[in-house]
Amino acid sequence: MSIYEIIVISIALAMDCFTVSIAAGTSSRRIIAAPMLYMALAFGIFQGGMTWMGYEGISLFSNYLAPVDHWIAFALLVYIGIKMILSSCSTDDEPKFSMMNYWTITLLAIATSIDAFAVGISLCCAAETTTCSLTTIVTWIAATSTVLTIAGLGIGIFIGKTTRLRAEWVGGIILILIGIKILWEHLT
Repeated sequence: MSIYEIIVISIALAMDCFTVSIAAGTSSRRIIAAPMLYMALAFGIFQGGMTWMGYEGISLFSNYLAPVDHWIAFALLVYIGIKMILSSCSTDDEPKFSMMNYWTITLLAIATSIDAFAVGISLCCAAETTTCSLTTIVTWIAATSTVLTIAGLGIGIFIGKTTRLRAEWVGGIILILIGIKILWEHLT
């Protein structure tokens, strides 16, 4: 696999992380260092780890996980999206639901990395993938996801500070749309 192909796969997998982190940054409207660092690292680690798990676990788990993985991602993203929308309907200035808590970030990391598992399975099926090249691919995927998550958080914070929209509502809609996109891709 060429470096160009690895970069394209890494960016493609990181786009969900990027979009979710924009929603998180828009919702928070400010830098919250520890949870945002955790988000960047969790998204990168889960993207890379799920790719590795897909590669290594093809014979163990793929028959069980493949029929439901898209439903899991859909359910997690819709659940968090609905919680954000309901929070935006609150009359308080501060939302009741925050994407910047560690449990929510972990759920988002799982939901956005389901596709990485499928990529790992496809890499296992590619005859040219070796353990050495898999390490390179996983490293690129993890690093790209981390960097794009940081960029998304920054963009989201800027959007959250400069708009008067109920950012939690917009972020909730974005998460639901990502869930629908994942479901649609796997069902068609």
